[in-house]
Amino acid sequence: MTARPTTQEATVPVQMNPYLNFRSEAREALGFYASVFGGEPTVSTFGEMGIGDGEEADKVMHGQLATAAGFVLMCADTPSSMDREPGTSYAVSLSGGPQEDEELRRFWERLTEGAQVQEPLVTAPWGDAFGMLTDRFGVRWMVNIGAGETSEG
Repeated sequence: MTARPTTQEATVPVQMNPYLNFRSEAREALGFYASVFGGEPTVSTFGEMGIGDGEEADKVMHGQLATAAGFVLMCADTPSSMDREPGTSYAVSLSGGPQEDEELRRFWERLTEGAQVQEPLVTAPWGDAFGMLTDRFGVRWMVNIGAGETSEG
């Protein structure tokens, strides 16, 4: 059995990041998400890694957007030789409390550009503001803004 690292050794927490796959729109999608959330996208292509030729070489092998808010979004283009079915098996959730209300609503408004809104961002039965949409790239998003604690008297 391996010993768990001490606090000094475990300086980087485990992170869970959405990883989105596109056919050939990863670069465009990263630019769009940078306009929504801020940050500067970084991209490595298949060609830079010595893989593929022609149009395949220009596809994104790995793209990443890190934002000042601490979001990390990763993505890639799927080579033509691989299957890809858009809009399945994933969604990206953005959530926060009442103190993030303005920021989350700003993200929502930007994400709605060219999107299909399944649920508008309104008060949900559980009391929080909640909305759900599929953006213009086929990525499903859920936004939840916590209502905060209520005091009973």
